[in-house]
Amino acid sequence: MSTQPNGLLELHRIERTFKVGRNLIRVLDDVSFSVQAGEVLCLVGESGCGKTTTGKIAAGLLPPTQGEVRYKGQNVWAMPKAAFREYRRAVQIIHQDPYASLNPTQRVVNILTAPLLRHKLVRNRREAVEKALELLQVVDLTPPEDFLNKYPHQLSGGQRQRVSVARALTVQPQFLVADEAVSMLDVSIRVSLLQMLERLREEMHVAYLFITHDLAVAKYFAWDGRIAVMYLGRIVEIGPTPQIIHRPRHPYTQALLSALPEADPKATRTKERIQLRSLDVPSLLNIPPGCPFHPRCPLFQPGLCDTRIPSLAPVDGGVKVACHVVTEGAAQ
Repeated sequence: MSTQPNGLLELHRIERTFKVGRNLIRVLDDVSFSVQAGEVLCLVGESGCGKTTTGKIAAGLLPPTQGEVRYKGQNVWAMPKAAFREYRRAVQIIHQDPYASLNPTQRVVNILTAPLLRHKLVRNRREAVEKALELLQVVDLTPPEDFLNKYPHQLSGGQRQRVSVARALTVQPQFLVADEAVSMLDVSIRVSLLQMLERLREEMHVAYLFITHDLAVAKYFAWDGRIAVMYLGRIVEIGPTPQIIHRPRHPYTQALLSALPEADPKATRTKERIQLRSLDVPSLLNIPPGCPFHPRCPLFQPGLCDTRIPSLAPVDGGVKVACHVVTEGAAQ
C-alpha cells in the first residue's frame, strides 16, 4: 500500500458490524472518503444511518470491522504506539450532548488543564491555567475569568458546548469530528457557534468532519466544502456543497432537500415535495437486497434496483452518486 496520503484523514472501504443478541448488524458498509487539511466535509442523513459510528471510527474511538482508517496515508490501526498517540491527539471529537460529555464533578479549569498537563504541552499548572484562559477567549467565553471556576451545571447549553470545543483544542488538533455539535442548542445560538467553528478553521487551518441530520446546517457551514449523504450505512451521494444543494442527483438527497422549509412561508407551502414510494425506513436487521433505498425510491426499476448494490460512480460537477438509474442516465 502506498504511504502517500490522499488526504489528511481517509476512510477506505469501511465496514462496521455489531452483535446484538444472536444477530449481527452491519451499521456501515463500504464507506470511503478523504478529507484534506483545512477542508469541511458534512456527513448528512437520517437518524440511525451510521453517521455517529462513522465519526467515532474516524476519531479512533472504534476500530472498523473491515477497511482502513488512514491518517496522513498510514493505517492507524497498524501504527506504532507513538504514531497512534500522535494521531489520537491530532483528531479530536466534539460530542453532541455537552451535558453528558463534560464531567459534572470537575470545574472548567480542571476540564481544560487536564489534557494540557497529561500531554506535557505546558511546563506547570500556572502555564496550564493561562492556556485555559486563552482557550476560553478563543471560543468566545469572555471574560474568561468568569467561567474558569464554574461547574458544567452552572453554564448554559451553548456555553457548555463552547467548553467542549475548547477542550478539543487543548491538544492542538488538525482534524475535528463535530457530531451534531449544534443540534441540542437553541436556534438563536447555533449560528454564533457555527461562525466560531468557521473562524477556527480559518485561523488554525483545522479540518472538519461535521455530522448533522440537517441539510440546512450543512449548507450554511460547508458552502465552500463538500457534503456526503448517507443512507442505511452507505454513502449515496458526495460532492461539492453547491452542486449537492442546487442540483441533487440521488432521489434520497432530492427528498431531503424537498422537505426543507423555505424562508418565505408561501414558498414552503407551494414547494414541490418528492413523493416516496414508502415512508418506512427499513430495519438494519433486514436491509433490502440491491439498492437499500429501492423500497422507497420513486425511480425504482424492477430487476435492476432490487438485485444489484450500486457503487459510487462519478457524474458531472465533481459529484459521485450510488444510483443505477442516475449513473446509467449520465453515461448515456
